[in-house]
Amino acid sequence: MDRLTQMATFAKAVELGSFSAAADDLNLSPQLVGKQVKMLEQHLGVSLLHRTTRRQSLTDFGRAFYPRAKLILADMQSAENLAALTRGTPSGRLRINAPVTFGVRTLSPRLLEYMVRYPQVSVDLTLSNELVDIVDEGYDVVFRIGELVSSGLKAVPLEPYQMVLCAAPSYLARRPPIINPWDLQQQECLGFTYSDGRSHWSFDSPEGRIDVPIRSKLTINQGDPLLAAAVAGLGVVLQPIELVSDALRDGTLVRLLPQYPVPNTAMHILYAPDRRMTPKLRSFLEFAREAFGQRGPL
Repeated sequence: MDRLTQMATFAKAVELGSFSAAADDLNLSPQLVGKQVKMLEQHLGVSLLHRTTRRQSLTDFGRAFYPRAKLILADMQSAENLAALTRGTPSGRLRINAPVTFGVRTLSPRLLEYMVRYPQVSVDLTLSNELVDIVDEGYDVVFRIGELVSSGLKAVPLEPYQMVLCAAPSYLARRPPIINPWDLQQQECLGFTYSDGRSHWSFDSPEGRIDVPIRSKLTINQGDPLLAAAVAGLGVVLQPIELVSDALRDGTLVRLLPQYPVPNTAMHILYAPDRRMTPKLRSFLEFAREAFGQRGPL
C-alpha cells in the first residue's frame, strides 16, 4: 500500500483523536484505518500509537514522527499543486490597474489579443493615475510608471516610457522662440497633475541633467484633455509619445528641443510576492513581457 497514504491516514487519526473519526473523514472503515496505521508501524519497525478500547495516545516516537509526517505530506501537496498549476488552463477573473494614458492608448488594444488567446480569463481593468494598494484593493497586477519605492512587491521591468515636448504652430507663432529648456520658464506650460506634487520638467544635455521648474495656469490629471489644450494652442505640453504621435504626424503639434531629450521613465508591472502563481497570473505576466517588455538587454 502507498506509504504516503498510510502516513496521511496516521496523521488524520492523530488530528481527529480516533480511528473511527478518521474513518468517517476519509470515507473508510475503522478497520482499514487501523490496518493502514499498523502497516506503517511494521514498515518503520516501531509503534506510533498506544491504543485501548477507550482512547489512543502517541508513543514517544509517534510524537516525534507526527510533525515530520505533516511536513512530508505538505511538501507533497505543494508539489502536486505546482504540477496542477503548470498544466492548468488560465481561467477566472484577472484584476488589472494601469495609468490612464497607457491604459487607453497602449494596454487596451493589446489586451484584446490576450483575451482571444485565453478565452477562459475574464479581465477587470481599472485606469487611474493614483497609486493603488495592490493587496488591499485586490488587484492581481498593477502597471506603474516612474521610479519604484521599496514596497515588497515583485517588479517586472518593461520598456521605458518615452515623453515628448511639443506645442501647436499657432502657439509658437505668437510666443518667444524656445531655444533651450530654460526658455520654458517664459512660456505657458500645460501641467500634468502628479500624485507626488512634481512641478518641474527634466531634460538631458551635454552638461548633464537639467531640471526646469514650471508654473502652469492649467493642470489636469489626464493626458487627453492636455492634448486637446495643446492642439488648441494654449501652451507647451510634455506627454507620452503614444499620446501625441498622431498630432505630430499631421502637424497639429510640433516637437520641441529635440537636442535636449526628455529622460525616459521606468515602467514596471507589479504583483504581490505571496500571491499564488496561478495560470492566469503567469499567462498575463508572460504576455506583458512579450507585448511591453524591454527590447534591449535587461
